[in-house]
Amino acid sequence: MIDWNLAVATATRLMRPGPDVSRDEARAVVAELRRHAKASEEHVRGFTRLGTEETHDTPLLVVDRPGWVRANVAGFRELLKPLLEKMQERRGSSPGNAVLGAVGGKVTGVELGVLLSFLASRVLGQYETFAPPSRDLPAGAGGGGRLLLVAPNIVHVERELDVEPHDFRLWVTLHEETHRTQFTAVPWLRDHLEGEIQSFLGETDVDPMTLLERVREAAQSLAGGRPEGEEGDEGRSLVEIVQTPAQREILGRLTAVMSLLEGHADFVMDGVGPQVVPSVAEIREKFQQRRAKGASRLDMALRKLLGLDAKLRQYRDGERFVRAVVEEVGMDGFNRVWTSPNTLPTKAEIAKPADWITRVHRKPEA
Repeated sequence: MIDWNLAVATATRLMRPGPDVSRDEARAVVAELRRHAKASEEHVRGFTRLGTEETHDTPLLVVDRPGWVRANVAGFRELLKPLLEKMQERRGSSPGNAVLGAVGGKVTGVELGVLLSFLASRVLGQYETFAPPSRDLPAGAGGGGRLLLVAPNIVHVERELDVEPHDFRLWVTLHEETHRTQFTAVPWLRDHLEGEIQSFLGETDVDPMTLLERVREAAQSLAGGRPEGEEGDEGRSLVEIVQTPAQREILGRLTAVMSLLEGHADFVMDGVGPQVVPSVAEIREKFQQRRAKGASRLDMALRKLLGLDAKLRQYRDGERFVRAVVEEVGMDGFNRVWTSPNTLPTKAEIAKPADWITRVHRKPEA
């Protein structure tokens, strides 16, 4: 269904070149990011009061852009396996299946490669939750979660913002280390998130013609094909438009969880920052300006199409939720969010933190 090798090759061929650095400079950046990641563990544990030293047994990989692509293809391959097997079974009895499979696999491989080439120059770091061991990655980069830091992108952004490089690298690793702490200190979180994603994928309409028709209608809506005055989908991404009602419900829960995780990481990086990152205020101001300022028309169209604007809202809304809850009930009170899936905030509660506090902290005992 997907030519994974072609996806990697396409992304590698299309991705932008990284910043110009010498071999010695590159080695120094990698070594410093590793030191900062190690130091961030203690800072994050102390600030969040989550986890112990024993919980941080997941690998750290400092990668270039092609390495980030290979890691994510491995993750996609693992996560999409049940859906792709289901689609393959549905298509197995169709005439000409072998030819359609070969052609379709290459088409989807190229499409995925184009998407990854767009993202490969933008991601600074990532806690990769679902990837299995991969032959394309260094030994020791096992499954069950690993922390990726994309060195060329970090160098590119610190130069673009004209900030102190050592401070910026530590600031970034604080954010990513928070994600590693979230998943290693909360044992049920990974399984819960994977369960929600698999439920979402399980609701996918596997009939190719139906799916193509919905994509065509979505593209027309985004292109303004709906008659003027008729309520449409212009405010939503392609990803949202092609979903079923059941998927939208699941996505609402996933959005709330991702807003919590991203907002918590932003809150921690800024909370720890003043103690260990002298120029944190300057970095945050410039970084927010970079998030807010416009990009090229093509870049903005792709962000809209892929729903990346919603990703930026997750940082903002999630951080506001975490900050409001910590101010009201303290860090220990906030950490009740990690008790079970039932104590996670809903999408509505992300927007109204007081409702979560009432439900979790002030609910009358039965």
